[in-house]
Amino acid sequence: MKKIVCHVLQCFVFNGNTFCSRYITPAGEMPVCFLVSEDDSHKPIQLHHQQSVTLGRGPQTRIKDKKCSREQVELRADCNRGFITVKQLGVNPTNVDNVVVGKGNQVTVKPGQRLSMVNQQYPYTVKFTEDTSTPRSAAELSKPSKRAHRMSSEGNGEKIKSPANTTSDHHRMSDDSPPPKKTLPSGSDKSESAGHWSQGLKVSMQDPKMQVYKDERVVVIKDKYPKARYHWLVLPWDSISSLKALRSEHVELLKHMQRVGDQMLQQCPDAHKLRFRLGYHAIPSMSHVHLHVISQDFDSPCLKNKKHWNSFTTDYFVDSRDVIAMLEHDGKVTVKEGTSDLLKLPLRCHLCRKEQPTIPKLKEHLKTHLPS
Repeated sequence: MKKIVCHVLQCFVFNGNTFCSRYITPAGEMPVCFLVSEDDSHKPIQLHHQQSVTLGRGPQTRIKDKKCSREQVELRADCNRGFITVKQLGVNPTNVDNVVVGKGNQVTVKPGQRLSMVNQQYPYTVKFTEDTSTPRSAAELSKPSKRAHRMSSEGNGEKIKSPANTTSDHHRMSDDSPPPKKTLPSGSDKSESAGHWSQGLKVSMQDPKMQVYKDERVVVIKDKYPKARYHWLVLPWDSISSLKALRSEHVELLKHMQRVGDQMLQQCPDAHKLRFRLGYHAIPSMSHVHLHVISQDFDSPCLKNKKHWNSFTTDYFVDSRDVIAMLEHDGKVTVKEGTSDLLKLPLRCHLCRKEQPTIPKLKEHLKTHLPS
């Protein structure tokens, strides 16, 4: 068996404990990752490269809050690429910055982001020791790197920027567009790629370039692949996976989302000449409930196939007020059996109901309905 020798290049001492901050092996240097308590409540926790660590309530974190499970999160560090993955195991929410991870979900955390163990409490940051100086305390370890990025603090009804719709490249896919095929880097984990896709909306919620409005309950982002001239998504900060997860206690939240959607229309420069609809896809392909605010011109190069069209022009698209009424009456939202088959219906104009053979023919037809 071949013996690999590892030489310690740098160490530091914290509360009588020695931590190694960089190693060199025959394969080369590798930074070392630490999870650092922002309030210095305990020593930094070292996360070894590609080794799973389960943390929660207990002596290692000194968390005594019973709302925090003993197995609240599972962490795995990628010291080569400079991030950790966090999977929520506990029932109560773990947050990354202001966004709930959600039980069973997995997200990535980079230096500069804040991981709150449970209910936005017990904050941690990630530190990869790549500098040549010797850190002396957890407080020094927790200083963000030059590349660190934090989400701006939440405003009370803060309008971020003009609500003009753009298709600039950022982090998320449309909820009805397939993810692009990517060549994964050597040694990458396929599950991480899948995790990114499923968490696309949660990533975009934190992206200032995508945000057009936010308050303490919701954020509005531009759809990266808009299916019309104007297409926004209203998302709650609370983690709600889909319409099926909604209950009576969410009625006021959905009414607030409706009001925010209406506010977007009031700010839209073309609202006086375009029709809009506010609603939800009955069976969205992306996690995290979101309200579509979309103009009915459907004049967009991103509308490319029958699935796109029928997802907005059939009963697959459920009106916002109908969802609210269903919740008020039944305490839940019921999706009818066979709803997914609506995506296969023939292409029909949503205004005159005339059938069209292809998407290009449909788009030509739609121009006859556009306001001059």
